[in-house]
Amino acid sequence: SDKKISLKEILTLGNSSDEAACKPKTHIVFLKVHKSASSTVMNILFRFGETRNLTFAFPFNGASQLFYPHFFAAEFVEGFVAGQASQFNILCHHMRFLPTEVQRVMPSTTFYFAILRNPVHLMESSFTYYKGTSAFFHAKSLEEFLQQPSRFYKAGDSDSQYAKNLMTFDFGFNHNGEASARHVQLMLQAIKTAFNLILISEYFDESMVLLKEALCWDLDSVVSFPLNSRDGSTRAPLPDFTVEKIKNWNKLDWEIYTHFNQTFWEKIDRDIGRKRMSQEVRALQKRREQLARTCLQEGESVAPQEIKDQSLLPLQYGQARILGYNLKPGLDKKTEQMCRRLITPELQYSRSLYSRQFPQKALKASSPFLLP
Repeated sequence: SDKKISLKEILTLGNSSDEAACKPKTHIVFLKVHKSASSTVMNILFRFGETRNLTFAFPFNGASQLFYPHFFAAEFVEGFVAGQASQFNILCHHMRFLPTEVQRVMPSTTFYFAILRNPVHLMESSFTYYKGTSAFFHAKSLEEFLQQPSRFYKAGDSDSQYAKNLMTFDFGFNHNGEASARHVQLMLQAIKTAFNLILISEYFDESMVLLKEALCWDLDSVVSFPLNSRDGSTRAPLPDFTVEKIKNWNKLDWEIYTHFNQTFWEKIDRDIGRKRMSQEVRALQKRREQLARTCLQEGESVAPQEIKDQSLLPLQYGQARILGYNLKPGLDKKTEQMCRRLITPELQYSRSLYSRQFPQKALKASSPFLLP
């Protein structure tokens, strides 16, 4: 009872061993799954990397994607040299995942994560955003497409993934593959083997808390404003029969989503607990509200035509109207810089970081607007 407690023991009391030993992770691969709040996650990674002077695995020549929809190859990365020890910290641009090639670029200690979205919401969003693709172009509505997909969908088209099992495709699997129990099991196992964490965009704040814990980052590193989101005018609630058709048409995506949605909540219950999670989410939301009051002129997102600074205008693509932000005028230099980072659209931010990392190439860089 009168045993002396050392100062070190006092200092570590109340600290879990994880927290005490925790060191921020700086080698990260993010599989940027299309239309799944992935632009917002990318902004978080861009900010973290920029403020800590980390090195990004940029697409060759400053393009916006890693030669998607081709399978990823190490040679797609600007500055990659075969046989040389990895000098890259963050790989996060659009790619079709191929683990053996990614491992050529990134060190073995790298943390891998991805984000998923409910395939029903994903397909509704894809139909608006990728309306110009082969499968969707002639369909008057999503309902018409789903009524008789064979009229519009050709499995061999080079852009067919936008219309069927897009997440499956981004993870590197055949989006036209069979949905047998064995095939699904192998696919899920491969994802579990390759990735340390799978997040769910419908629970974005909970996802950011999990990410913060896993990477040992602080709250400000994972706070964000939604980027690349569209206004409500192009959204409409889907009838139940349409929802069922989408699930059946995207059977592989549905299997991936339901499995990892379940493991997501199991992880929360096991590692954090619902009570602490709700406290963490409240803290994150409060910080986002504070930053919105500090940074944003209107305190929220605005329609594209209302964006005053053209360098902050997001790419308008397909039939979607992509929202953006106006910076509050009169901010001091440091605050302005922090706020600008939070609201800079993906393509502009990527181009600016590329110019910083490759100043000699920046002037000659090809257009970053290499989109499908």
